[in-house]
Amino acid sequence: MNHATKLIPLFHPGLLVAAFMLSGAPTPAATPIATGSTLEARQWEVLDVAFSGPNQPAAPFDLEATAAIAGPGGVKLDVPLFYNGGREFVLRFAPPAAGEWTFTTRSPVKELAGHMGTIRAAAARPGQHGPVGISANSKQRFAQADGTNYFPIAFECDWLFALDAKNPAGIPKTRVLADTIARHGFNQVVMNVYAFDVTWPSDPKLKPEFNYARPDYSPFGGTNESPDFSTLNTGFFQHFDRVIAALGERDLIAHVMIYVWNKQVTWPAARSAADNRYFDYVVKRYQAFPNLIWDISKEATGYGHNDMAYITERIERLRRLDAFQRLVTVHDYGYCAKYPEQVDFVSIQIWTSELFAAMKEAGAKTPQKPIFNIEHGGYERGPYHVFTGDYLSADVCLERAYQCVFAGAYPTHYWQDTSWSVVMHDPDALPEAQRPRLHYYRHLAALAAAPGFAELEPARQRFSSSGLCLTDGKSRFVFFVPKENSAVQLRRLPAKAGQRVTMSWVDPHTGETRALPTVTWRANLEVITPGWDHFAILKIDLQP
Repeated sequence: MNHATKLIPLFHPGLLVAAFMLSGAPTPAATPIATGSTLEARQWEVLDVAFSGPNQPAAPFDLEATAAIAGPGGVKLDVPLFYNGGREFVLRFAPPAAGEWTFTTRSPVKELAGHMGTIRAAAARPGQHGPVGISANSKQRFAQADGTNYFPIAFECDWLFALDAKNPAGIPKTRVLADTIARHGFNQVVMNVYAFDVTWPSDPKLKPEFNYARPDYSPFGGTNESPDFSTLNTGFFQHFDRVIAALGERDLIAHVMIYVWNKQVTWPAARSAADNRYFDYVVKRYQAFPNLIWDISKEATGYGHNDMAYITERIERLRRLDAFQRLVTVHDYGYCAKYPEQVDFVSIQIWTSELFAAMKEAGAKTPQKPIFNIEHGGYERGPYHVFTGDYLSADVCLERAYQCVFAGAYPTHYWQDTSWSVVMHDPDALPEAQRPRLHYYRHLAALAAAPGFAELEPARQRFSSSGLCLTDGKSRFVFFVPKENSAVQLRRLPAKAGQRVTMSWVDPHTGETRALPTVTWRANLEVITPGWDHFAILKIDLQP
């Protein structure tokens, strides 16, 4: 999802405008340009068109302005404009398809009404797959707009917004961490728009350069301790633009949690004008990003701020405002389980040691929705202690991720020193003994990307004496074999006597594959485990 910066002309006589492809670079200001031109864009890339509004607009965040956009195939969208400071109002658009798009702005404010333009969108760049949606082949699977399968392997980084927020020169730390996340196989970042501080004590050894708690800024006017809810901090959001764009450049989906109630943020009262202003602004400003998934709030109903009716109202409000209809979920299983029709996929936070069974049960309760384990209680330890869950070992965290996968669900990984207010942006620079084992997830990503893997489902019957199984029900079987196993007995595979069976072990720590001799099927096959000190993956294929 590339976002190349380029100043390009807009077709509108006499209008002070600038149009540009959004990237990690600083946002250019509106500039007078030649009239009588057409904008050039690309499918699924963000294009910003800036308009000059009235001088010193009163309550600029509350001004109503939209663009009626028409495109190929009769597609019509009403995309809201957002205020960007000074006199600047921005139409942010990512063409859903190649071809010609026209727009006309509408507003009760005369300076923002009646502007017309044409956007000519070229085909998507090679390797671009578009925004994430629900698969047409399975309601419990994801796919991107071009039909490519999307298998989420997520990484939690709540304070990502803060890494370079005070750096006027750019976002170097953000880029290093995003590169690291992508390089290790993750393809989604779970993140807050804003958070202030955690509720648990800090590690006394923590170095100040890694502590991003208690920022002296806020998405509102003023500071978190003394906010001005009548206005919003456009500088904060201009920086957040660059963060989301940097993720998109690395094909990382931004799973954006609009609120968080347990990180000491001073929020306006629920349902107040200030609350609606903030919420609407976030939706207006970020909906066009193709690498975005909405999450109403982290742990949405657990801290007494609101009730489930409020969350439903937020979802309905978002869907009315989001012209691009990005996916929506809520970091609250109580809500998702009670109102699955309101969300596009179910987020579940569950720490039980019987994780596989719990995830299978969640999938059975909502068979028409993907199941995303947003927090399974594993928080891999780092140099600085931040939060103790029930599982700190990198090996156990990985095992729990695979249990989610073999239950037909999707995992999220937490490393203590990037998940919350402590952020070590370059974990690969640490001494080997202190590095998180993020590379494990590269091998999970490779397994998920293997041909045919997207068609595999949790087995509905037992095909082995122990372990967990994914299968297409015909010729392909993938087994999760616990480290305690000395062997696994294969039973009742749908094979004929004498049919050839190919087998291989895959090491989830290294990605190493060990092919076993091809055998002929009998009623029962014993397969000796490879003797690793961790669980293993056994791949079985029945040959025609």
